[in-house]
Amino acid sequence: MVSTSSSDSATYIEPGEFKRDTNYITTRITADGRDGYPVEPDRYRLVAARACPWANRTLIVRRLLGLEEVLSLGLCGPTHDKRSWTFDLDPGGVDPVLGIHFLRDAYFARFPDYPRGITVPAVVDVSTGQVVTNDYPRITLDFSTEWTRFHRPGAPELYPEPLRAEIDEIDRRVYTEVNNGVYRCGFAGAQDAYDAAYDRLFTALDWLSERLARQRYLVGDTITEADIHLFTTLVRFDAVYHGHFKCNRNKLTELPVLWAYARDLFQTPGFGDTVDFTQIKQHYYIVHADINPSGIVPKGPDLANWLTPHGREELGGRPFGDGTPPPPPRESERVPADHTVG
Repeated sequence: MVSTSSSDSATYIEPGEFKRDTNYITTRITADGRDGYPVEPDRYRLVAARACPWANRTLIVRRLLGLEEVLSLGLCGPTHDKRSWTFDLDPGGVDPVLGIHFLRDAYFARFPDYPRGITVPAVVDVSTGQVVTNDYPRITLDFSTEWTRFHRPGAPELYPEPLRAEIDEIDRRVYTEVNNGVYRCGFAGAQDAYDAAYDRLFTALDWLSERLARQRYLVGDTITEADIHLFTTLVRFDAVYHGHFKCNRNKLTELPVLWAYARDLFQTPGFGDTVDFTQIKQHYYIVHADINPSGIVPKGPDLANWLTPHGREELGGRPFGDGTPPPPPRESERVPADHTVG
């Protein structure tokens, strides 16, 4: 059995189907502080990694809602060993706010015998240096529903109450069949498990293509959490999942509806400007040594086509509803120009 302390909690290659550890730290940061952690400006630090699809969600939502002013950001490097994500991008390899090199130090500060994978995203209480939560599905929902006092003027509604049941229903299938489906392909430990995972993945992608041929966004006529969750897998598909995880029936660029949909979101402020293709490839191809023992990172694919016209405006819809696009990212948080498109 090969284990990887990775973007996604502990992952394992075993004979048979890949199983994900979904036991997260479920403490919540709420407006009323009912779990002991009230929403407060400058109290918490979001620790993420641009390489990780689950962390990428939090980067997008933080941008769209304008929480940069109240929630600082620490970024881990794209590679790590079995011990922990690390702050390799910072001077001296130490996070300038938390004063740590290993993210695990924040986990151990609260749970000295923490037995699970050290994962991103995580939210850390700066004053104590202790992790509060790594429950990535809940983190972004709480950004939308508990941090409303600190949303920027014009922030979109990413989890509107009238649409929550439909968003949750769509998201369950996207998570099981697509977000996690690519991992079931990549970490399958037997041919029959891989074959089943492959079929499930592309059945879901075909279903999504049919749905999105009729409407610009997954639920309603504006961007919601559902779109963010699907985007972070699609944007990694050709660069990583098609080859590295053997999800190779089609490239994303060969699926016309999903390719146009992904480009539409990528070109929307708050999406593409959070994506670091270089770090994405470095993470998967170097960290997953059991799948890619040479550690060679591929040079391709060509990224220029992400900025080509998508034509999705013809379906109507308004990306931000009655809101407005976020301003450009802070200089200190911009993806290096040679790591992205344009």
